Amino acid sequence: MPALLAPRERCAVTPEDTPHPLASAPLLQWRQHPCPLLMAEFDRVAEDVRKLKRRPDDAELKELYGLYKQSVIGDIDIECPAMLDLKGKAKWEAWNLQKGLSKEDAMSAYVSKARELIEKYGI
Repeated sequence: MPALLAPRERCAVTPEDTPHPLASAPLLQWRQHPCPLLMAEFDRVAEDVRKLKRRPDDAELKELYGLYKQSVIGDIDIECPAMLDLKGKAKWEAWNLQKGLSKEDAMSAYVSKARELIEKYGI
């Protein structure tokens, strides 16, 4: 695993020093993120994980979902779905488990989990 994705302190490049590698992401949002290299890696593995040869099991998908939502939005900001909405409730619980994790730490954990799944299932 590359060292740049471990702790926040290892990201020495600032957004102002780095040209924006993703034409689809707004430049303002890019500059507000504390580690553009982590954000670029996050976007890349988020795209790659959609190309897995086999579907991960439900527990792996829920963990990935919770980390993704925490990375993009932050702490859960919606009410728990109704008891009969099993899929919605499972997603809510997966996201709620990540509550309190910083966006950057969640992003780093997402990258690690996605890489693990890519290695396990292939793309």
